[in-house]
Amino acid sequence: MRTTFVFTINKRNTMERNMSNNKEQTAKKHFLNTNIVISNVIYVVLACLCLTPFITAPIALFFGLALALTLGSPYTNFNVSMSKYLLQFSVVGLGFGMNLLDSVKSGSAGMFFTLFSVASVMLAGIMLGKWLGISKVSTYLIAAGTAICGGSAIAAVGPIAKADQSQMSISLATIFVLNAIALFLFPILGHWLHLSQYQFGLWAAIAIHDTSSVVGAGSTFGETALKVATTVKLTRALWIIPLSVFTSFYFKSKDNKIVVPWFILFFILAMAANTYFTIPKALSHGIVSISRQCLTLTLFFIGAGLSRSTLKLVGVKPFILGIMLWFFIAVASLSFIYLNH
Repeated sequence: MRTTFVFTINKRNTMERNMSNNKEQTAKKHFLNTNIVISNVIYVVLACLCLTPFITAPIALFFGLALALTLGSPYTNFNVSMSKYLLQFSVVGLGFGMNLLDSVKSGSAGMFFTLFSVASVMLAGIMLGKWLGISKVSTYLIAAGTAICGGSAIAAVGPIAKADQSQMSISLATIFVLNAIALFLFPILGHWLHLSQYQFGLWAAIAIHDTSSVVGAGSTFGETALKVATTVKLTRALWIIPLSVFTSFYFKSKDNKIVVPWFILFFILAMAANTYFTIPKALSHGIVSISRQCLTLTLFFIGAGLSRSTLKLVGVKPFILGIMLWFFIAVASLSFIYLNH
């Protein structure tokens, strides 16, 4: 009788615990569902705000970062793919507001230093990576991202270098974090250093990693800075082709195709059309205006693509390497600008 009584009590306690656990799980699911709904609503509202002229490029990036690091971004894959294609569309559209001859002059002015900076950053990166004890492939990817155009360069040379998913992720995360910092920091430093519009555009194009932040920083600083920064950066991005060839020899790889940034050709064609054809000002101004807002939205998508797991992925040593190379190219390019302009 006593055994039956104890068994009944234990069974009742077990049922109560199961009911309690079920209630907790239900509450957690409800909380997660509510969190997802709130995140979706905020995501859509912020994305729409970024299409208005009241939101600048740094603020859009901040919105994306704040959402991703607090509530979490609901559309991670969409952010990555959309930011890539929307950036290319924005850059081509900006070409309708530029003169080809002036842009060629601006781009050629920094051609020699571009060659020197790409070679020196790659060499310094390889040496510093060995000193820090970072893997050969990760070192090379971070150096390539710093030397040319951030994530685009890493995406181009990564397959040729036989980089695995972990090495690609670490390199992209390192460059992305520094890239986000640059968008906020460089316009402030440019005003503090009393740089002219041309000087800042040239400095941003050489010292900031990714095209998105270069264009964002240039638009924040001023109209001329935007034009110079975009032209010089896209000229610099063409170095992906010779770097890809060098990568195949460096890693003794023969099977991978070289990635060509074809959108740069359309950017040049847009500038040519604006220079040699009579395009109504209302049309060209409209295209440029839409492109700028799309660029702002692009930076929101880029910020929303960052996550806490991405930040954790960036190790101390790769981050130190990225900072050292960034400091090197920023100081070297600024010295070149002061001496020649």
